[in-house]
Amino acid sequence: MKILKIVFLLALLAAVIIFPQVYTDETATTIAVFTLLFAAAVTGWNIFSGYTGYIALGHAVYYGVGAYAMALMAQDWHVPGGYVTFLLVPLAGLVAAIFAVPFGWIALRTRRHTFIVITIATFFIMQLMAYNLRNITNGSAGLSLPLTPPDWSGAFFNLPFYYVALAVLLLALATSWWIRNSKFGLGLLAIRDDEDRALGLGVKTGPFKLIAFVISAFFVGMVGGLHAYFNGSIYPPFAFDAFFDVSIALMGFLGGMGTLAGPIIGASLLEPTQQYFTLYLSDGGLYLIAYGVLFLAVILLLPQGIVPTVRQLWLKWRASRKQDEAEPALVAVGVGSGESRSLPENQERKEGVNS
Repeated sequence: MKILKIVFLLALLAAVIIFPQVYTDETATTIAVFTLLFAAAVTGWNIFSGYTGYIALGHAVYYGVGAYAMALMAQDWHVPGGYVTFLLVPLAGLVAAIFAVPFGWIALRTRRHTFIVITIATFFIMQLMAYNLRNITNGSAGLSLPLTPPDWSGAFFNLPFYYVALAVLLLALATSWWIRNSKFGLGLLAIRDDEDRALGLGVKTGPFKLIAFVISAFFVGMVGGLHAYFNGSIYPPFAFDAFFDVSIALMGFLGGMGTLAGPIIGASLLEPTQQYFTLYLSDGGLYLIAYGVLFLAVILLLPQGIVPTVRQLWLKWRASRKQDEAEPALVAVGVGSGESRSLPENQERKEGVNS
């Protein structure tokens, strides 16, 4: 089974790599870029929310900080457009991680609903600051990023962004796998199950949560910077968008929080759906209503997500299959038939008769 799993994952990775070479349609590759970006963002969000159980609804803060950091660094350092600009993506994530330290330290002093409210409040504060700090953000006029080279035109334009987004996703996925299989990850899962008990067992819950929060913000900031360069400009409503928080939370819930494959599955299913809603249900904000209905449906019908639900069904099927295989053997020794006595009981009866 392990060999088959490895072969399947390698085949899937190969298919993702060659996808833009086979499907050169600009619409398809654009949706693929957005899907990879959101998959990376949800994977980063899952490192904190999925492993600790703290539902964060303010990660658009670090998405926006990463986007603005990308634009400001490119302008101040006079970075030309092209492949060189991609080198700023990790720095954008680093800036977002630095912002996450004080915000996380404040928010993580609370729990449950209070934590959610604080993350939402942080988002609105940062959005207002983006409008009012005109000397830095240029207010509602926004900022422009370096123009891409002239030869980045047509179907080729999406290719560099596609493969850089794929690299960010693979890095986020590798980090998530390492955390889940480490002592640090066990501490996060213990916090999710029972934080007070984990604290009593010696888990440093405060530092553990803050480190996971900062790592999560780092990847979301990288996605924000790359997305800003992909669009070519950035504005406060785009950088600090409440719909981004709803989207990544919904993708995490749908795929399965606390799993490795769940965020990728959720993003692969919902991001193309979101693009469809935006294209065909954009009049009057109908796509927001449709997305809200979809969010409620996921919460009610799949509260654990796709991956945990499928895993439970698989284990249940294996258990029932083993039980079916064991029944003929039990019947052969007299269990389950009219002869309800076990072998030791029959043996004792024979010894009594002989004596």
